[in-house]
Amino acid sequence: MNILHVTPYYAPAYAFGGVARAVEGMAKAVLARGHNVTVLTTDAFSQNERYQHHEDEVMEGVRVIRLQNRSVRLRGKANLSTPRGLKEAARKWLDWADITHLHEFRTMENLTIAPLAAASRHPLMLSPHGTLTQSTGRSLLKQSWDRLFSRRIASAMNAVICLTEAEKADTAALWKQLGVQEPGLFVIPNGVDVAAFEGLEGDLAFRQRHGLADSMICLFLGRLHPRKGVIELAQAFKWANVRGAKLVFAGADDGALSALRPMLSDRIIYAGYLEGADRLAALAAADIFALPATGEGLPLAALEAMAAGLPLLLSPGCNLPDAEEAGAALIVEPQVDQIARALSQLLSDSAFRHEMGRRAHTLAIQRFNWDEIGAELEGVYRRYL
Repeated sequence: MNILHVTPYYAPAYAFGGVARAVEGMAKAVLARGHNVTVLTTDAFSQNERYQHHEDEVMEGVRVIRLQNRSVRLRGKANLSTPRGLKEAARKWLDWADITHLHEFRTMENLTIAPLAAASRHPLMLSPHGTLTQSTGRSLLKQSWDRLFSRRIASAMNAVICLTEAEKADTAALWKQLGVQEPGLFVIPNGVDVAAFEGLEGDLAFRQRHGLADSMICLFLGRLHPRKGVIELAQAFKWANVRGAKLVFAGADDGALSALRPMLSDRIIYAGYLEGADRLAALAAADIFALPATGEGLPLAALEAMAAGLPLLLSPGCNLPDAEEAGAALIVEPQVDQIARALSQLLSDSAFRHEMGRRAHTLAIQRFNWDEIGAELEGVYRRYL
């Protein structure tokens, strides 16, 4: 098959969060099954930078077409792409593709491509990546977009590939609200390359660089956005006050850093945005992973932490009940007192932590590996050829 992915950002634009990683994983997983994969995206690299512009390049076997955004500011600050030549590129690559897979929901890319695909009866898939509900932010903008554009996008979809059962329910509810016939609904989670997180090294250098010595480390890894529970986690860590423990925040600022800065100390540390070897070193150094977020889809950082063998402290909004059922995570409401109690339990009992970490690694292998997910994606695509 010829598979076309359309996404506002693609590797290495990891500063925009997990979507870039998820689309990269999907593309490579399907490529590994013998299919041809092209990604149509923009030149977004970070909130303030463009990717060095290559209109057509091949990355690990995946052809990547990057269209230049007219405005870096709109892409970074308003979450709105403005790609030049999108309609012409869309027509060209829709003719090439057997299946087109769109990512996120309320995007200029989808608004342009959905009517073109519908007019030609071209099979169209959507992965919303947890962006459908109002709880993920920008609720007024989403309501306005839905009134103006969402019915046009939704009506073109043959199938929606949801991350969780909760997102499947959200999809059905939104399509009903829009008055559009429900498409095929499938649940396929995000994946992780488990092998990349085995035998991690670099933890000593990471500890030295950030003055962590031999402390137990609670790691937050992700964008610093208020809905990620950044402030609540810092407050809970101070309240728990576990001797010999430190809390490390690692990620690009997305609106929460200014509120976090007054809370930083020798025990609560901001390590900045980490990528590549530095990201792996942070996971190697950590003893537990914490993400008390609301409005998540299925956080890739949590899957990476499981692959690294870390016990998890999560909120219900992370949509990972499987981890709690497997004994790999404590799931609590994103409230300071509940987070504090869970931190105390995890940081005070090494045997408990190690057993949870072992279970987390096993779950990552069994349910969240890209080989299995690539086969599931292929199965959905074939249904609509």
